Amino acid sequence: MTRLLQFIQNLIILVLLPVAAFIPFATLLVTDLVWKLVGRKRTWTLPGPQRQSASVVIPNWNGRDLLERYLPSVVAAMSGHPANEVIVVDNGSEDGSADYVRQHFPGVRLLALPQNLGFGGGSNAGFRAATNDIVVLLNSDMRVAPDFLPPLLEGFSDPDVFAVSCQIFFSDPKKPRQETGLTQAAWRDGALRVRHRLDDEVQQLFPCFYGGGGSCAFDRRKFFDLGGFDSLLAPFYLEDTDLGYLAWKRGWKVLYQPQSHVWHEHRGTIGKKFTQAYIDSILQKNFLLFAWKNIHQTTWLAEHFFFATAGAAVSLFAGTSPERASLAGLWCALRQLPAAIASRCQARSLATISDTEAFYRPLAGYYRDRFQTTANIPEKPSVLFLSPYPIEPPVHGGGVFMSQTLRHLVDHADVHLVVLLDHASQIADHDGMAARCRSFHHLVRMHGESHTIGSLKPHAVREFANGDLEWMLHRIIYQHGVDVLQIEYANMGQYAPAFDRIATCVFEHDVYFQSIARQLRQPGFSLRKIQASLEYLRALPYELKMLERVDDIQVCTRDNGEYLTSFSPSLAPRIAVNLRAGIDADRYEFRTDGRLANSILFVGSFRHLPNQEALQWFAQHVMPHVLTHNPDAKLVCVGSDPPPRHALPSLGGAIEIRGFVEDVRTAFYEHTVFICPILSGSGVRVKLLEAFACGIPVVSTTVGAEGLGRNDGEFCRLADDPQQFAQAVIELLAAPPAGMTQRARTEVAQNWNMRVITQRLAQRYQQVLARKRGV
Repeated sequence: MTRLLQFIQNLIILVLLPVAAFIPFATLLVTDLVWKLVGRKRTWTLPGPQRQSASVVIPNWNGRDLLERYLPSVVAAMSGHPANEVIVVDNGSEDGSADYVRQHFPGVRLLALPQNLGFGGGSNAGFRAATNDIVVLLNSDMRVAPDFLPPLLEGFSDPDVFAVSCQIFFSDPKKPRQETGLTQAAWRDGALRVRHRLDDEVQQLFPCFYGGGGSCAFDRRKFFDLGGFDSLLAPFYLEDTDLGYLAWKRGWKVLYQPQSHVWHEHRGTIGKKFTQAYIDSILQKNFLLFAWKNIHQTTWLAEHFFFATAGAAVSLFAGTSPERASLAGLWCALRQLPAAIASRCQARSLATISDTEAFYRPLAGYYRDRFQTTANIPEKPSVLFLSPYPIEPPVHGGGVFMSQTLRHLVDHADVHLVVLLDHASQIADHDGMAARCRSFHHLVRMHGESHTIGSLKPHAVREFANGDLEWMLHRIIYQHGVDVLQIEYANMGQYAPAFDRIATCVFEHDVYFQSIARQLRQPGFSLRKIQASLEYLRALPYELKMLERVDDIQVCTRDNGEYLTSFSPSLAPRIAVNLRAGIDADRYEFRTDGRLANSILFVGSFRHLPNQEALQWFAQHVMPHVLTHNPDAKLVCVGSDPPPRHALPSLGGAIEIRGFVEDVRTAFYEHTVFICPILSGSGVRVKLLEAFACGIPVVSTTVGAEGLGRNDGEFCRLADDPQQFAQAVIELLAAPPAGMTQRARTEVAQNWNMRVITQRLAQRYQQVLARKRGV
């Protein structure tokens, strides 16, 4: 009976919950409307702070033991300049903290408050008492390095800097560093998501989302312009996050200084005085209030209340979780709605940029784009080249395009290569490439997003969605002064930022939704086809929206470009044809003799679904016709990740699976006829270019020869019907036409030579940058 009553009670609450959430949502919307009518923006005209000295403020509440252990390191570190000062703000302690400071540290200024004002209130009092322009706020459980101060002061050389954060270590070196000072944030699923990054590659000043309240230096005048720590978020947590976000929206900057070292006994005070349940409840309340105060974009605010309501409903039955809102947190926040309205008006009067922009700017790539790029067009631009697959050895067509592009691009640009690898053993394969590039970076066994029912992201995109990769890209852009972000494949277009001055280029090795559409045209019905249909419905809007965001769209053929513009005509001015698809023709010897009689060659990476389908189609529907006329014919399959022999028809041993070979050119030189029976996918097949260059006669489907052959017999034989395809193979086995192979070689040398193509690519970078930077 008790469970039944509890269930009924929860159902009633569930019904009333949307109403309860609508009240603050509507109230905040009305507040915004009123503010737009009568509110005013506040201006800021003061210069940057003087950087010769600083004040340290240490809030303390019943932390005498912590002061005894850690205050001496602070006093010693601040002794280097006579104007430096240390202020201990005693928040009504009952453990004799104030008397201890008076007795043992007479040089320390003591601000003894009669009652506990909380972290924010005590810190605000300390800032008011400070005499220097720069105030370093430290927790009482913080030990500092003797030289921690000068690097912090250095960070304020830019007058727009609001705060500079220290690098945080834990006293116990074995403890995982969940707190580092290098903060990152995102707005996701209607809520603020914050974390600390551990990145040893960051060794110089670096943008971050906020400066931790217990280990950060602040510009005192800017601090008071923002209103100091907001009592809305009392008693603790998110006050510093709120202040950092206000600063970014004000148009200021927050930086991380890894050369300033401090050591923190995590939650040395709060964790001892409050239960974990109470701490979690405060966090849930304050995450809601953060949004009610700071999120001013109506769509984001609506999203917030939708997810907050849904989260509270789930928590009602499944229990509370730090990842979602709770009924108790919502109730506590509602009780502070009037104060949240006042804080929201204050935040609106300070803001000079949008919420979207405020979340962009702390990301290192955006920081470089917004603050560090100029209108100049470098003669040799810095290019970040992103590949979702290993490049060396090039086991698939895309690998060949990337490998040979990079071979020449390093002569025209400073290339910073980022490659995603399947195994650590593949790192050594890229040593030669890494030596030619300005820098080389990799991730091994990167995990993408987990599959979720109803996700609007294509599977191929979720597979490569990873926060660590996004962070790495931003870091490289910032540290290496990148001018151009070159992205390979549509699924990686998710990493194309909305830059103002840095150019973003995407190479569509194949138009993804076109490739899927061609799979759907194949006869038959299967579960794979249902999955492909769903993927097409996701891929079409994703790919078109992604391409609208980038500055340059590189496609293999004019047909690919026309296909894209048939869906979105606005893409046309940014589409570039034949800047990436090609080979180093001089590396391929043209041979017309010395080939094995009656041998048919198929080449392709069998991780690629169109290659699997092509081989099955040829083995089942074409090869039997060939054997009927030529019983001695033999099909040789070359490529990485080959299928097991039993997956193909036996055909009396007429099919040989060789798998991966070190140099595919030997196969092109050895056999009589090359086949490309591709039925789906899009783009130029590098294997056709290689076959043309090597002088081996080719039979292809029209899809397989896309962009290379329109007329049967001009560069290759074309056939889509199994019997016609077989007849073309039979004829070439009997008498290879010298004219066709010579024309194919000439076509590659004149129009698909990678050295010439890459020169055009470098010129295109210059043009895109000029357009982007208004030159």
